[in-house]
Amino acid sequence: MRHCPWSIAAFTIFVTLGFLARWAIGTVYSTGEALQLVETLASSGLYLGSAAATASATILALMLTLSGMIKRLDEDFDLAVWRTIDRVSQFATISLIASLTLLLALVFPIGEFEKLPADWFSRLYDLLFALTVLVIALLATTVVMLYRTLRTVIASITPHDEV
Repeated sequence: MRHCPWSIAAFTIFVTLGFLARWAIGTVYSTGEALQLVETLASSGLYLGSAAATASATILALMLTLSGMIKRLDEDFDLAVWRTIDRVSQFATISLIASLTLLLALVFPIGEFEKLPADWFSRLYDLLFALTVLVIALLATTVVMLYRTLRTVIASITPHDEV
């Protein structure tokens, strides 16, 4: 990861923004407020999880295509390019798994159940919020890594020096 400062920066920025957003929301004081926050997060989280899962699966397919294209080219790519493609694929896979985990967490029934501890909804909200931030940060990291990889490949195969 030491060769990916932009990716690390993207991940750090989005995790920090998520932390600041959670801090700005503040502490949930009652079960009713927590339930409302969970329901609101769940409705938008379904769209986010679906979009992130689709994007991650697409990136994985594109990495497979890119590795086939690079293999057929006459250009010699160093080990760093192959490692970067592998790293993008790893982050896309982690993003996909995190998105699927978020979607799975959002299908649990939400309601005011009598046997649950008082702070259950606050914990559930914190978990869902953390998963949402993680999915966004991982996807941002993957996209930045993908951009840097494509830039390297384009610079290697383009006849111009200005890339």
